[in-house]
Amino acid sequence: MTRALFIIDVQNDFTEGGALGVDGGAAVAAAISAFLGAHAADYSVILASRDWHDADNDNGGHFAAEPDYIDSWPAHCVAGTPGADYHPALDTSRVTYHVRKGQGVPAYSIFEGRTDAGSTVHNLLDEHGIDAVDVVGIATDHCVRASALDALEHGQRVRVLTDLVAGVAPTTSEAALAELAHAGAELALSDGSATEI
Repeated sequence: MTRALFIIDVQNDFTEGGALGVDGGAAVAAAISAFLGAHAADYSVILASRDWHDADNDNGGHFAAEPDYIDSWPAHCVAGTPGADYHPALDTSRVTYHVRKGQGVPAYSIFEGRTDAGSTVHNLLDEHGIDAVDVVGIATDHCVRASALDALEHGQRVRVLTDLVAGVAPTTSEAALAELAHAGAELALSDGSATEI
């Protein structure tokens, strides 16, 4: 089995104090860094995604003055701003590929993004012979969920490391994890033990 790690949207705007801050986001950033310190060698490739939205438009209706927090949101992770930066507690030195998504359009899944060189995540997984993906990051009930579902759709064996994710709300995060398990993802802790939902 050749495994990749997806680090989803561990950005300032998605952690405490950010435009769409998630409780526990900073702790997840630090925990992912500690995990990488011990386990980076377990992965053939490590991909980290960031929302990277345009400043001069509503990004296909993604930004709204009166957001519904389902399909529309306050402005966040605008390209080149501090809010779009990785959280400082996240060590990105072991990241193989950086993926930007949401440039002018709504985007939740890492598969909707591209590297600076223009590569898609699907192509990168194929190029490296990846058949299994671990998923960590923010937010459990939105971009982690979408990325894990897309990985399953692309034929990957998917494991969500539930102690390395943070969600917007407990109920929607639990529902997302249950949906992912039903779709075929494995839920596990970062020490390899199974997660109960």
